[in-house]
Amino acid sequence: MFAVLKTGGKQYRVQAGDVLRVERIAAQAGETVQFNEILMLGGDAPVIGAPMVAGAGVQAEVIDQIKADKVIHYVKRRRKHSSQRTKGHRQKLTLVRVTDILATGADATGVKAAIGTGSVSGFAVEAAAPAPVATAEAPAKKATRAKKAAPAAEAAEAPAKPKRAAKKPAATTEE
Repeated sequence: MFAVLKTGGKQYRVQAGDVLRVERIAAQAGETVQFNEILMLGGDAPVIGAPMVAGAGVQAEVIDQIKADKVIHYVKRRRKHSSQRTKGHRQKLTLVRVTDILATGADATGVKAAIGTGSVSGFAVEAAAPAPVATAEAPAKKATRAKKAAPAAEAAEAPAKPKRAAKKPAATTEE
């Protein structure tokens, strides 16, 4: 069985056991992540998504966070002016090993979703993160915030004092 998944703006055809170099994912080495954007499942009964296959997923283990080879961009512009420029770039990648392809039930596995770190909004990362566990410190923090906010609220209710007295026009005497 194989799957075609989409991540980092690219599509990959994967099978169990494949090792991939994908755009950077927000996960540490050793963690298990799940790719939920599956375009196609192949094998005995192929399934093509419209645009995604509902309930399908690919689970993978993060091996390492790496950098790609350096790409050098060299530009020499005109004669007689010695105008030249060198730019280098190393793309940040994640090395993953595909462990399992799920045709159905990927929504209920509870495995962390594979979310990129580059141009992904903070909202998407927070939505994929597990909910924070309430602790005893949380009410204490709110109480200290309330104490700090109380003087500011009292100051807002007090009438404003003029900063300077307005200058009165000089009295003139007529003789």
